Amino acid sequence: MRPLIPFLLLCLLAVNPVEAQRGARVGYIDMDIILENISEYKKASLLLDQRIEEWKKEIELKKIELKQLQDQLNAERVLLTPELIADRELEIKDFAGEVVNLQEKRFGPRGDRITQRNLLLKPIQDQVLTVVRTIAREKKYDYIFDRSADIVMLYSSKNYDISDLVLKRINSQQKLKARKEKLKALKEKIDN
Repeated sequence: MRPLIPFLLLCLLAVNPVEAQRGARVGYIDMDIILENISEYKKASLLLDQRIEEWKKEIELKKIELKQLQDQLNAERVLLTPELIADRELEIKDFAGEVVNLQEKRFGPRGDRITQRNLLLKPIQDQVLTVVRTIAREKKYDYIFDRSADIVMLYSSKNYDISDLVLKRINSQQKLKARKEKLKALKEKIDN
């Protein structure tokens, strides 16, 4: 799959002779660095990490409870009738199934972790991509790559790195948003 990407890029350049004559303008970003420097992303990431820890604790408590039920059955096994043993084993099996279902619900492919990640982090990533597209149009870049993604970048000159420009735009958008919120709060305060 990876050798296909450079081949496609070469085909695109060969098909459009005007682009090939002027040369393709290429830029790159480092999404990891950008996201690390956005305070909203840090807060959302921290909140997600806290929720994940809560879910892990919840699952761990269920596992401890399951172990206690198994130990209790093993301790009382000599005192119980075969029917009672079978009933308890069935209860334990059902409880073990609940624990597995809880793990799947929290950390499965369609679980709470993925849902919360999309809910908390995706809007910020979308904001970054919107700014990248805007900069690409303004500066007439033909391609923008993400250095932190799967595409291997063996060499890149710093003058093609637009990560700082993306960060400046996002920070200015956040400052503008904060000013608007302050003005709104002041207007509400004056009206009251």
